[in-house]
This record gives sequence, structure tokens and C-alpha cells, in this order.
Amino acid sequence: MRHGSEYKSESEDIIMRANIPKGMGGGPGNMQAMLRQAQKMQEDAARVQQELEEKEYSASAGGGAVRATVNGKHTLTALTIDPQVVDPDDAEMLADLVMAAVNEAQRAAAKDAEEKMGAITGGMNLPGMF
Repeated sequence: MRHGSEYKSESEDIIMRANIPKGMGGGPGNMQAMLRQAQKMQEDAARVQQELEEKEYSASAGGGAVRATVNGKHTLTALTIDPQVVDPDDAEMLADLVMAAVNEAQRAAAKDAEEKMGAITGGMNLPGMF
């Protein structure tokens, strides 16, 4: 420990230097490259998101008796029911078939979005991207 005006704090005595591997940080050029890469990823994600929203996904249940179609926003856009499965005494079965078809179509839309966006983000989970 030093006395009087010779006293220096530990932080003044210790100079810490980070050993940053080449290509990882270390300068404005690399920061600009990272920002360009992030901007390209964002543009790609927006383009893919638009494409996904325009796609349609269909699924059926009950051997094709009920067919549901959703868009990339998971909105039901079409529902087809074979009249032969409409049994007034068993409306519950029809409801189950409708739910199964709609849910499967929505799962297909979600899976497609996850795969396409994952390809852009390299598998990183980026909240709010899709």
C-alpha cells in the first residue's frame, strides 16, 4: 500500500486487456460488417414473413371428410365438409373433425414458418422475428 500522493487505486494499477480472437470485435470495420449482416438478416426475414403470410396450408380429417385451409397468418380461409359426415345426431363428431383439420393446418403453417425463419437466423431464437 502506498501513502499520500503516491497512492493509486487498484484499478489504476491493473490494466486489463481482453484477448479478442481475430475477427471477433475489435474495430469499427467489424462492427459495420455485423450491422450489415444484421440488416440483411432482418430484410430476409421480412421477405420470408411476407411469403409465408401469402401461402396457404390445408389439412384434412376423417379420411378427407373435413378439409381446412389456413393462411400463413393462421387464419382459417376455407372449410369443406362432406355432406355424408353431417349427422344431426352426432354433431360432436363433426366438431372434432373440424377442430382436427384446422389444428393440423395451423401446425403445418407454424412448422413451415419455423423452418424458413430458422434457415435465415441460423437457428437462433430471436423473439419477435415471426
